[in-house]
Amino acid sequence: MQSSSTKKKTSFYLLAGFFALFVLFLYGPMLSIFILSFQGPQGGMTFPLRGASTHWFGDLFTSTRYGDLGGAFRRSMIMAVAALALTAVICFFAGLAFRKRFWGSGPIFYLSIVSLVIPGLLLSFGIGQMFQLLGWPLHWFVSGLGAHLSWTLPFGLLIMFAVLNRFDGSWEEAARDAGASPSQILLYVTVPILFPGLIAVALFGFTLSYDEFPRSLLTLGTRNSLPIEVANMTSNVTTPALYAIGTITTVLSLAVIALAFWAIAIIQKRRGKRAAITS
Repeated sequence: MQSSSTKKKTSFYLLAGFFALFVLFLYGPMLSIFILSFQGPQGGMTFPLRGASTHWFGDLFTSTRYGDLGGAFRRSMIMAVAALALTAVICFFAGLAFRKRFWGSGPIFYLSIVSLVIPGLLLSFGIGQMFQLLGWPLHWFVSGLGAHLSWTLPFGLLIMFAVLNRFDGSWEEAARDAGASPSQILLYVTVPILFPGLIAVALFGFTLSYDEFPRSLLTLGTRNSLPIEVANMTSNVTTPALYAIGTITTVLSLAVIALAFWAIAIIQKRRGKRAAITS
């Protein structure tokens, strides 16, 4: 018995050590960037820290040596919010349409997700060539946003399928039997029930668009998005300001994720209260 217990403890410690190494490998570089972004004014891009300050965060917005960082951030945010809204709306109605198993739904589904397996840079090149052949100028909110949607929509559609797979159609039938019109069923039954799933779809749309690089590279025209601007900074910026922009963008992404989970928790809490009242 003692030998068996010792083996179990040894296995536990080995697995725990392996998991700790995995977490360190996964988040160690990110943690290093966070720490180095708070270097003092005389600090460099490597350890050890030479003081601690927020100097490089302020330097990002006051110095002109980092290019059009503010404009790139604004464009990335606009595209991400637009991708959020379009992905949620399009995938919601597409998911409802696929419930009907219409003619040709299989080929249409595979065509809709084929862009997931196409290299992003190749797709970016194809979109750029298409606009050139049609004589249309490349623009970050037209060709750029379209390239991002080729990435966000397939993911959103797959998530929507998973959400609808757990959706009980009897709720809609009950509302229909009670005399509700199709628009009322959609507005007061389908959307409220599926809303947490729609938040997840919208979250994917935002995050995938916000940090998309390959599909942005050849589709934005003369204006850069934030990922491209940051990539350009890696070749000419040799200060911790590069880490500071990484910290800001990561914190922003985590804040959006936290906001989405908070919204889902609020919705579930309200549903629980309503269920308790009705019962």
